[in-house]
Amino acid sequence: MKTNNIIVTKSKAFALRVINLNKYLCNEKKEYVLSKQLLKSGTSIGANVKEAIRGQSKPDFYSKMNIALKEASETEYWLELLVESSYINEAEFNSIYADCQELIKILTAITKTQEQLS
Repeated sequence: MKTNNIIVTKSKAFALRVINLNKYLCNEKKEYVLSKQLLKSGTSIGANVKEAIRGQSKPDFYSKMNIALKEASETEYWLELLVESSYINEAEFNSIYADCQELIKILTAITKTQEQLS
């Protein structure tokens, strides 16, 4: 399903990257705990964005976007732990971390708009 909504597109693409990283961590590194946490939070970003798009009201929309932002922040944490514990190298980390940072910036902008409207 194609969409022109940048946060929907980017959060879904990020979720797919997280799924692939999870497969790599489980299959190659035999790491199951951090990777499962990463999988949960990293895929939850897009799920909450999709829920927000179908929100019943503006407060519902912004509430779901705030949850997506929290999940992105949690994902950022798991990625930092993975690189600092040497499960992934700097090159692997830098690319996906940059994508995570971009999602955080977009979601922050969206949620700040709500704060200004309140």
